[in-house]
Amino acid sequence: MSDRNDTAQAPGDQAAALIGQSIALKQDLLAGGADGELARMAEPIAEALARGGKLLLCGNGGSAGDAQHLAGELMVRLRPSLNRRALPALSLATDTSTLTACANDYGYDEIFARPLRALGKPGDALLAISTSGRSANVCRALTVAAELDVARLGFLGGDGGAALALCQQAVVVPSDDTNRIQECHIMLGHILVQLVEEALLQRGYIEPVPG
Repeated sequence: MSDRNDTAQAPGDQAAALIGQSIALKQDLLAGGADGELARMAEPIAEALARGGKLLLCGNGGSAGDAQHLAGELMVRLRPSLNRRALPALSLATDTSTLTACANDYGYDEIFARPLRALGKPGDALLAISTSGRSANVCRALTVAAELDVARLGFLGGDGGAALALCQQAVVVPSDDTNRIQECHIMLGHILVQLVEEALLQRGYIEPVPG
């Protein structure tokens, strides 16, 4: 008779272990100075917005979802306690007509670079999200951002991949587990948006408005 049931981890224990892994990775980020890097990343974004620019975001799969999520937090609001003016942010991963046309006509590697050339202006900022740092289309977008004088920021994973060298500032989640990296990325994104809001409040660019 198989002893599989005797050795298998109970679902509750498995869940607890996975939560523990997520907590431990976030602690590793803090120990590695992610807090300081986030504070530094907030500055070029706040500067771009205060000068009439915008934040552009890109990523694939779950990272595309994160890009859209964070753009929404800026355009609408992050915190109910801070009902402020809308801030210009745009995910490059949400327009299916543009994405599919570009992939069909120019190749998948160009799906973010092509719209970035149309929408990006000097003084804007790009947040590139990649759990591996090796996504060719994300790296291509970062290369185009440099050509356009757009600030290049990254949320990456693993060793940062090729994207790390293309970013001016980045937080690299030190893991090869995509699930855990994505959990860290959305946490980092929420913190980054809040730091941007605080920087804009200090500049007087935004003010709380009545409910």
